[in-house]
Formats: sequence, C-alpha cells, structure tokens
Amino acid sequence: MDVSAPDPRPVPLPTVAVVGLGTMGTGIAETLARSGRGVIGIDISDTAARRAVAALDAATARSLARGRLTEERRREILGRLRVFSDLRAAADADLVIEVVPEDYARKLAVLTELDGIVKATAILATGTNALPVTRLAAGTAHPERVVGLHFFHPAPAMKLVEIVSCVLTAPNAVAAVAELARDLGKEPLFAGDRPGLVADGLLFGYLNQAAAMYESRYATREDIDAAMRLGCGLPMGPLALLDLIGIDTARTVLEALHERSGDRLHAPAPVLGQLAEAGMTGRKAGRGFYTYREPDSAAVVPDALTPGAEPVAAEPRPVAAVGVVGSGTMAAGIAQVFAGAGYPVVLTGRDQRKTLAALDRIAASLGRSVARGRLSAGDRDAALARIVPAGSLDALADVNLVVEAVVEELPVKQRLFAALDGVCQPGAVLATTTSSLPVIACARATGRPADVIGMHFFNPAPAMKLVEVVRTVLTGDAAHATVRSVCRALRKHPVDCRDRAGFIVNALLFPYLNNAVKMVQDHYATPDAVDTAMKLGGGYPMGPFELLDAVGLDVSLAIEDVLHKEFRDPSLAPAPLLRQLVAAGCLGRKTGRGFHEYPARV
Repeated sequence: MDVSAPDPRPVPLPTVAVVGLGTMGTGIAETLARSGRGVIGIDISDTAARRAVAALDAATARSLARGRLTEERRREILGRLRVFSDLRAAADADLVIEVVPEDYARKLAVLTELDGIVKATAILATGTNALPVTRLAAGTAHPERVVGLHFFHPAPAMKLVEIVSCVLTAPNAVAAVAELARDLGKEPLFAGDRPGLVADGLLFGYLNQAAAMYESRYATREDIDAAMRLGCGLPMGPLALLDLIGIDTARTVLEALHERSGDRLHAPAPVLGQLAEAGMTGRKAGRGFYTYREPDSAAVVPDALTPGAEPVAAEPRPVAAVGVVGSGTMAAGIAQVFAGAGYPVVLTGRDQRKTLAALDRIAASLGRSVARGRLSAGDRDAALARIVPAGSLDALADVNLVVEAVVEELPVKQRLFAALDGVCQPGAVLATTTSSLPVIACARATGRPADVIGMHFFNPAPAMKLVEVVRTVLTGDAAHATVRSVCRALRKHPVDCRDRAGFIVNALLFPYLNNAVKMVQDHYATPDAVDTAMKLGGGYPMGPFELLDAVGLDVSLAIEDVLHKEFRDPSLAPAPLLRQLVAAGCLGRKTGRGFHEYPARV
C-alpha cells in the first residue's frame, strides 16, 4: 500500500555509518560523502574496506578528469570517509545504514548490536529488499528507530530510494530518512513491508527468468542481453545486471522473496546457485555470466562462451529484391527500412488502395526525417523510388526474400504462406514478423519449411535496432544465414532464438508487466508509484503501466494469454484487473484511458 510521508519535523543526519562495504554499501558511502556528510564505513573484511576507499578514489578521479570536480573538492570528499572493522565505530553516528547480506539472522544480529552501541537519538536503517522490516525491528530493544532504506544499483546514479516503515517505527525516523533522500537528490518512495518492496519485487522475477532462459540454452547470454537493451531500451541486459548486483546476492534475495511469497517466479534458477558455488559471483569476482578483465572491472573480455569462434553453418543466399506483404504500420516501416538500405522492395497489401495508403505513410515518415535533418531529400527520393506498390502476390515471383506483416491471426498467415509457396521462386526465404504465433505453423503451410523463418521487427521498425531471428526445428541453415546477413545489411542487430511463445523479449517483458498489474490489483501501490519506481530505481525508459498503455491493453492481454497457454504456469495467468479493463474498453492510449488517462486528440 502507499504510505504518505509523516508530518513531524525530521532531525538532521550529519554523520552516517554504513555497515557492509560491498558493491551497494560502497555506492551508498560515496553518495553520502559527495553530499557533505561524514561517513563511517564498517566491514569485518579489511579487503572490503580497502576496496571501498579505492572505489571512492577512482570515482572521484573520474569526476576530476571530466571536469566535474576540482582537486580541492575531491580531497574534501575523500576525507569524509573513514573505514573501520568494528561496529563500535558507529557510536557517534546519527544514522546507521546496514547493507549486509540478505540473511535474517545476520541482519538482526547486526541491528541488535548496533542498538546497544549508538546514541539514543540515532536511527537504524536496514537496506533489506526482501526480509520483513517489521520482524527485524521487533527483534531490537528500540524498534521505534528502525526503518527500511533501500537504495538501488548503482547508488550514486539511481534516483530512487524506497522507504519502509512498520507499525513500530516512529514518524520522525521516517521523516528524517525521507529528508536525507531528497537532500541526496533521490526520490523517496514510501512502500509497505512486502517482499521486494516495489521495484525489486518486479525486477528480480525478471532477472530470474532471464537466468533460466540462459540455463535452458534457449538463447545466448549476448542475445538475451542485447534483446532487452535494444528491444526495450533498458540500460543493461538482465545477465549483465545480475553480474553487477552479484550472483550470490541476487540468489539470496530471490530465496528470501520466494520464502515469503511462494511465487514460482522467484524460485532461484539453478544456474545462480551453480555459479555462486563456483565462486563466479559476477563483476566483484571477475567472472559470472561474463568474464571481466579483473575483479571489480566493468570491462568484459572474450572467453570460451563468446560467440564468433564457431564455424559458419552455411553461406547466405544473395538477396537482390525483397517483398513485403501487409499494409499496416509495421509493414510500412519494414518496407521503409529495406528501401533505405538500398533493396528494391515490392509492397503489396490486401488491396491496391491500402497498399497506396501504406506508401503514403512511408513518404510522410521519410519527409519527417528530412525535416529533422536525418536524411537528405535525395536519399528520401531514392528510397521511395525503390518501393513498387503491387496489387497482388504475383508481383513477388522474382524476389529473394518475402517478409509478411499481416494481422496476427494464424489462419490468415497460414493461407498467405500457402499462397507465397505457390508464387515465389525456389530458394526464396519466407519470413513472418509474428510476435506470438508459432512460426512452425506457417512453415507447415508450405512445401518448403526449410526456407521459412521468423523475422520479428520491433515497432517502429525504422528506429528500433533489434530483430529476433526465430528458427523452427525445420528451418535450414541457408535461410538462417540469409536472414542474419540481411539484418546486418539493414544495420539491425539480429538475435537468435527458437520457436517458442514470446521469443526473448516478450517472454521476459510480459510476465514483468503482468506482475506489475497484480501489484496494483492487490492495492499495494498505484500505477504512478510503480512507474516511478521502475524509471528511477531500475533506469527503465518507461514504467510498466506507461508501456502497457502504449502497447495497448488488448494486445498485452492477448500476448499474456499466449504465454500462459504455452507454458501452463499459473504465475503467467493474466491478472484479472487487466482482463477487466479490456472488457470495459479501456485499452490505453488509443482509447484515451487505460491505467492512466490521456487527453483527447484534437
């Protein structure tokens, strides 16, 4: 549930102790030192303490090199951090933030010991994102001063702080940490005492699914990460983010979330335990899902799993001309992409009128690019000249690649592929842009299933760099090599995946969106609060409800129904609230109302 900030005047917090100098604790210490506070860093490991000092030194050195700090200011910041190995060093702190591993007994032991050390007015904050703050507070002698204060990776950059109070927490403690968050340039989000709070309750399920997808060998680590960065605009791919968080840390958080929620989505993927047991805990160890130049380095280096060393399975076939079937937004965008890359394009839709309307949309889109200085008038005219509108499929007889972008209805696509089989020349590759239907069903409608493949562009096709290349069990190596070669010629990034519902992006994205709906449905948070949490805490370009409204709630429901039917996982069943909104005609931006309301278009 949403909790409003209390009224009592907050107390100032000039000196803050941070207990646990791992990646998160070090980032929090840096953030506090830059704000002008005295920072007491405490860790039982001398190595961790030295690493925290070195990290602050390196971070301020980068700021100095970029002209964001003077040398005097840098020395001042470095002088604010003092490190110790004994909790008694926190005796004079006004606030203590513990960020030790997500283990209840360990956290409670630290908080209990601190409760007997710090002064009476000090506040004790736990950085937990999975354990019950109420239970931790109740285990101390002074529960009224215990509050949850959850920062996000990387702490200096991310703008969200989740604040959790319980029935035992004093209002002035909540007010004080909220004021601290604002002073640090963060947005405080008041959350109830629930596993994962808001952001991590959504984030870690998604990360866990990505780990399981990799473990099943459905797609490579590079393709999973590239798909989510380029297909969703995320700042990092999920496996790279797991390496940054720490695989052992992520596994511990997931175990705590699963223990409290019982949700299968949070049952840790076995690969996380295997990597953690092997000491491959991510960046901090120099190796996790990826291999790094050295521990704590962000530089990825090639290893045995890096693609490129494997032999090329087949030579791509030459593609001199392309056919695009469809007259909607996606078909027009795909035709524009091919024409802009120099391919002659035959564009055909259901009738000549609709095909000409699609050509008009392409001309308008290219015209906007000229107006914005992204394209010359000559290049616009050349691209338009390469597109030939046609009134029937017979015009596709001589093309080498056909991309269909018709309505997402399997019988319609199957009839189309059967017709293309009779029209197109031998060796022509037939591609479907479906995002949710089985590619193999299209392939079996033809007598050439080895030449049928999925080529899933993202909307808007001219702008989005990702193409999911979907092989069926019958797709031949030559067709696969041809489509990958064409993607590179289009300056798109191809990622390989198998013919499974959702492919990569939708299979990871829509369970996350569905869980966001369940969070609102359960009255834990509002759509605005969840959107804020994911944008400021996760660095997402859009919140889940903004994205649902943009995609269309009816389209989203259809995709979630397909995922649920394919995997038969109860956690993938569409949230009833989503189904109710669709039934009410509240479909998002296109109707003016979904999870948010939108002004009527003039």
